[in-house]
Amino acid sequence: MIAPEHEPSFRAAADYTYDWESWIGPDGKPVWINPAVVRMTGYTVAECLAMPDYPLPIVARRDRRRMKNLFASALAGSSGNDVEFQIAHRSGATIWMAISWQPICDDRGQGLGYRTSTRDIQQRKAAEAALRRSEQRHRRREERVRQRARELELLVRQRSEEVLRLEEQRAQMTKLAALGELAAAVAHEINNPLAGIKNAFRLVREEEINPQQHALLGLIDSEIDRISSIVRQMYQLYRYQPQTAIDFDLRIAIEQVCRLLEGAYKAHQGSVHVHLPESAAVRLPEGEVKQVLYNLIRNGLEASPDRAPLEVTLAVNDSTAFITVRDHGAGIDAETMPHIFEPFFSTKKHATHEGLGLGLSVSLNLVHAMGGTLEAESRPGDTTFRLTLPRNLSAS
Repeated sequence: MIAPEHEPSFRAAADYTYDWESWIGPDGKPVWINPAVVRMTGYTVAECLAMPDYPLPIVARRDRRRMKNLFASALAGSSGNDVEFQIAHRSGATIWMAISWQPICDDRGQGLGYRTSTRDIQQRKAAEAALRRSEQRHRRREERVRQRARELELLVRQRSEEVLRLEEQRAQMTKLAALGELAAAVAHEINNPLAGIKNAFRLVREEEINPQQHALLGLIDSEIDRISSIVRQMYQLYRYQPQTAIDFDLRIAIEQVCRLLEGAYKAHQGSVHVHLPESAAVRLPEGEVKQVLYNLIRNGLEASPDRAPLEVTLAVNDSTAFITVRDHGAGIDAETMPHIFEPFFSTKKHATHEGLGLGLSVSLNLVHAMGGTLEAESRPGDTTFRLTLPRNLSAS
């Protein structure tokens, strides 16, 4: 206990302590509160001493249940340090505080309640909040930097791939330009003497000949036709002149092409299964459409094994015609597939007449000129070419 003569000095020291000090008696009621409470809460010492359940009415509503449990624990003899909570200042402001407490006993160990020391930590909490906001801004900036770095990395990769692709295209175009000039020159030089040979041969066939000679002459005639076809394809690939669009029935055009190739599919005892609508009126360059169909169906027949059917399907809507040609041959491997539309690329290495590799290139050029698309997909035992054409070229 404090000697009576020293009590005023100790009380003066307590009263002038900067923090908000309280002594709560064993009954839970305040015994003494220092004047710092006015500065920190706006409530006078007298008001606090008369306050029911002091200091709970000063505690912010959100923290009251927690602090009530803390004060009950302190009354039971616990101690603690620097527990944060908020008070409702008399002015209406909400202020952060930190409380420490410990039990009080007399010289005989008799409990006299507990004391609390509460200090204002509003500036510290504001600094912590500012630090958190700064850290959040920093994290957001870092994330934006990382995101931008990822975007730039992706852009660089895309641009690099684009540059490589353009380089490949440029090299391919240079190659095609050189081949085109050569092909056009060769075709031009071949075409004139070929026409003379064809006319002279026609005169020879009109003479009296025996059956054996007739068969040989027929073979020569077919080979001349094949040379003419190659020359025509070269011109179409490199000196393309579009034909005039006319009205015709695409269904009938497909049937006519299939009849032209009837000998080819009978040769390997196969068949062509055609799935057509009742009619499919179109306005397109008929000769070019037939040439594309001829190339696709002939390729399908040549790829098909003996007795295997070839499927040709036509479907239409108001603006577009969709044609598929599907064979059941060995298929086209993934390494070969990207090259099948390149000029002079052929997979017919073991055919009786090795292909020149112009059919699909010419077909693709013709289809693009008509505003359509030509695509292929393949797996072992199944190759499908998908041809899409506008139904009215003049309206596309």
